[in-house]
Amino acid sequence: MPEELPRWSTMEGDCLSCMKYLMFVFNFFIFLGGACLLAIGIWVMVDPTGFREIVAANPLLLTGAYILLAMGGLLFLLGFLGCCGAVRENKCLLLFFFLFILIIFLAELSAAILAFIFRENLTREFFTKELTKHYQGNNDTDVFSATWNSVMITFGCCGVNGPEDFKFASVFRLLTLDSEEVPEACCRREPQSRDGVLLSREECLLGRSLFLNKQPVDFLSALEETLSLPARAISREDEGLALCASCPHPRTSSQCPRS
Repeated sequence: MPEELPRWSTMEGDCLSCMKYLMFVFNFFIFLGGACLLAIGIWVMVDPTGFREIVAANPLLLTGAYILLAMGGLLFLLGFLGCCGAVRENKCLLLFFFLFILIIFLAELSAAILAFIFRENLTREFFTKELTKHYQGNNDTDVFSATWNSVMITFGCCGVNGPEDFKFASVFRLLTLDSEEVPEACCRREPQSRDGVLLSREECLLGRSLFLNKQPVDFLSALEETLSLPARAISREDEGLALCASCPHPRTSSQCPRS
């Protein structure tokens, strides 16, 4: 029996050492996830193409951008504390870390409930509806229209779904008197930028597909995919961190270092 104690202690030490490095890896991904959320939130708020003005039509979406910034900062700090706590095996840092995990879990639960309740505001139909109701074509004095023009030129797209969006855009149709099938922002440029040269403005405005933006990438789907990556990573990390929390730590009896 006494001979088994050193072997058991060695196995326990190996297990805890393994969990220590696993915890560091998990927290490193939380750190990266927080950095991604911060970057996306900052981009939405200060992007020169004015994406903020598109979502500003719905206060809920603009509030979501601020929540994204707050969550990104929280995850950034969480990952940092977790990494430091795992490497140094510091009880105080680990305590703060698991408190943050609890906060994140509650926030994720709240976000899931809100996303379910307001899911109709985050769909393709919502953006299409806003575009058809408020878009005024080449009117640069209208912030909403100017923003959409910048987005379509930058992403090389035409509306949310394609040129057909402008067949039902009541304001756009009223202002153009059916003389233009699509706005100039839908026209292909070389290179694809605001300073690019239009291939053929006349043919484009008549709706000739050869001279329209090809919509190679649906920017809404790309944005949704980008936003979903940190959430997926965080959900996986929470599972691993729950496992870490259930494993006894060798320094649970230690006290916080005193200054």
